Amino acid sequence: MRNKDNAVLLVTHYQRLLDYIVPDFVHVLYNGAHRKICTKELAFELEERGYDFIKSEVNVGEEA
Repeated sequence: MRNKDNAVLLVTHYQRLLDYIVPDFVHVLYNGAHRKICTKELAFELEERGYDFIKSEVNVGEEA
């Protein structure tokens, strides 16, 4: 489906989909706001470490 004329947006919480789909970018949303963008390696890091390190990078008390 992906080609030079279109894009695919896949929203998931399951890293195992990356066994079949290789993303160009991984985005993290927290409290309804975009918090981080990175390469596919971020998805593997999230699987290993969880989301707490992302929360610690942003002001978790901040209103979205």
